[in-house]
Amino acid sequence: MKIVTDCAADISQEEASELGLTIAPLFIQFPEGEVDSRNITPDDFYTRLKNMIPKIPTTSMPSAGIFSEIYQNILTKGDEILSIHISSGLSGTLNSAKQGALNLRDSAIHFFDSLTLSGGERFQVLAAAKAIQAGWTKDEIIHHLEKMREKTEVIYTLDTLEYLHRGGRIGRVQALAGALLNLKPIINVDHKDGKYSTVGKARTITKALETIANHLEKEFASTAVQVTILHGQFADYTEVLKKLLYERLNVAAVEIKRISPVLGVHTGPGIIGAAVCPFELVEIK
Repeated sequence: MKIVTDCAADISQEEASELGLTIAPLFIQFPEGEVDSRNITPDDFYTRLKNMIPKIPTTSMPSAGIFSEIYQNILTKGDEILSIHISSGLSGTLNSAKQGALNLRDSAIHFFDSLTLSGGERFQVLAAAKAIQAGWTKDEIIHHLEKMREKTEVIYTLDTLEYLHRGGRIGRVQALAGALLNLKPIINVDHKDGKYSTVGKARTITKALETIANHLEKEFASTAVQVTILHGQFADYTEVLKKLLYERLNVAAVEIKRISPVLGVHTGPGIIGAAVCPFELVEIK
């Protein structure tokens, strides 16, 4: 069995090669043309993004045709497929994948809605790939992913609401109120519908990170966890969040990652947060 996912899972090309993953592209539409988000570094992307203000680029998902080609290439080698994608509550990518499979051997292609993105989707994709290597069956893998989906928390804060407003994610009044009060929203991904939910607000990024750490402490208590700290261009704050999480959680392992530019379109460079999952679900044996 082979895994297909999308670049919202924040899987590196090195990891994809090592684990035999196929990553479908998500695209960024700049005025001068379309860019595959896998082919632009975060810093190059944020430089271009900041130079575009007050306008921002748009994003687009892989077409059904792209998925059909990906699936055909894998099926011709005799492999089944497990296609794991960014939350259907946030993107039409999963639906596009299903459309791409309509004229192929449906019984050989299986879909899983991560109901999350970035570090949370990353946990699921890596676990599924390692489970295949360990000889798990399809049903065992999907059952495990369902448990991961239920137990994973993805939460972050933003320096500004301006990018969410310009991308049409929130209204101008809400964005203006946030700017005037200098509020930093704390947002998570709801386990039930895979959509964004507001956890709270803070006056500073430091206070927002404390709120994130407190929220995660309530969620996980003394459970041993895997932590992925994610940011756009907020490297200075990653150590602050890391310290807070070590103080409040039973951290078994931690990594620091840059979020995909295709997600940064809607957040801007000032994003930092974490994906957290019980370590026993991440550690595949």
